[in-house]
Amino acid sequence: MKKLLQKLLLNKNVKEDTLKYLIVGLGNIGSEYHNTRHNIGFKILDALAGASNISFEDKRYGMVAEFKHRGRTFVLVKPSTYMNRSGMAVSYWLKQAKVPVDRMLVLVDDIALPFGSIRIRPKGGDGGHNGLANISQVIGHSNYARVRFGIGDDFHKGQQVNHVLGEWSKDEEKELPELIDHSIEIIKGFGTVGLELTMTRLNKK
Repeated sequence: MKKLLQKLLLNKNVKEDTLKYLIVGLGNIGSEYHNTRHNIGFKILDALAGASNISFEDKRYGMVAEFKHRGRTFVLVKPSTYMNRSGMAVSYWLKQAKVPVDRMLVLVDDIALPFGSIRIRPKGGDGGHNGLANISQVIGHSNYARVRFGIGDDFHKGQQVNHVLGEWSKDEEKELPELIDHSIEIIKGFGTVGLELTMTRLNKK
C-alpha cells in the first residue's frame, strides 16, 4: 500500500483533484451550540485546523479550510446551513472542490453508539440523524463514508433533543481530547491508506 501511494505521488500525470478529499463536519452554527454533543463534527475539524495552523474562511454554505497531508488536500467544511439542511452545503462543495462522493467523509454524532466509541463506515442509513438524512436526500443516496462519534443514549424518554443539544458532562470533557485526536487520525487515514485499512486499524468500539 505504501509503495503504491508513493508511485501515485511521483506520477506527474495524476491530476490534482484525484488527491483531494472533502471532509464535512456536521453541526449547528451559533455560539449557543458550540460545545454541544450535536456539534462534534465542528469540534473535530476545529481541533484539526488548530493543530495544523490553518484557519477557516467564511464561504458559500459554510466555513472552509484546506489541510495538506502527505500529498493530499483535505477540504474541510463546516456547513452554515444548520443541521437539517446540511445536504445543500455538501452538494455545493462536492461540485466546487471537484471531489467524487467516494472521497467524501462526513463526521457525525451518533446516539446509537456509547460515548467513547468511534466507527468509520463506508455507507449506511441516517439512524434518525437530520443531517445525514438531508445529505442523503439531496445527493440521492447514502453511499458515502461517515465517522460515527458515539454520544450515548443516557437520557430519559422524550429527552433525546435535550441530550443531543446538551453540553458534554465533566467526565466526557476529560476524555474528549483523546477521542478527537483519534478522529483526526481516521481523517488522515481515510485520505492516505484508504477506507478499508482505516476501518481495520482505527475503528474504536
